[in-house]
Amino acid sequence: MSMNIGEAATASGVSAKMIRYYEEVGLIRPPARTAAGYRLYAASDVQTLRFLKRARNLGFSVDQMRELQALWRDEHRSSAEVKQLALAHAQALDAKARALAEMSHALRHLADRCEGNDRPDCPIIDELSDISVN
Repeated sequence: MSMNIGEAATASGVSAKMIRYYEEVGLIRPPARTAAGYRLYAASDVQTLRFLKRARNLGFSVDQMRELQALWRDEHRSSAEVKQLALAHAQALDAKARALAEMSHALRHLADRCEGNDRPDCPIIDELSDISVN
């Protein structure tokens, strides 16, 4: 059963724009085309798109998705490889979460020092414009 890009988007939950992007970066193979040039997707393409959507929802990069996809297709893969990739990504996410929490804390501290009135004095602007900070 073949479907056009709109149908594949609906079936997979991946937008048509992202499907075209995944094709452009090589995460999905170029689909068959009709005589008029319309893309035609098979059920296996939709399964791949769903896989990519779940990986993207977990924050994996395009390169990581490419690696995961290769492992998915490799029947002789070691689950240790998959686990290692997942744990490395989880550690990177933890580091990013810590950095975001620090930024949030710094902004809240600055906002607490700001009067928030009609006067132009503002510690937030003062901090952002401090040229002594690198």
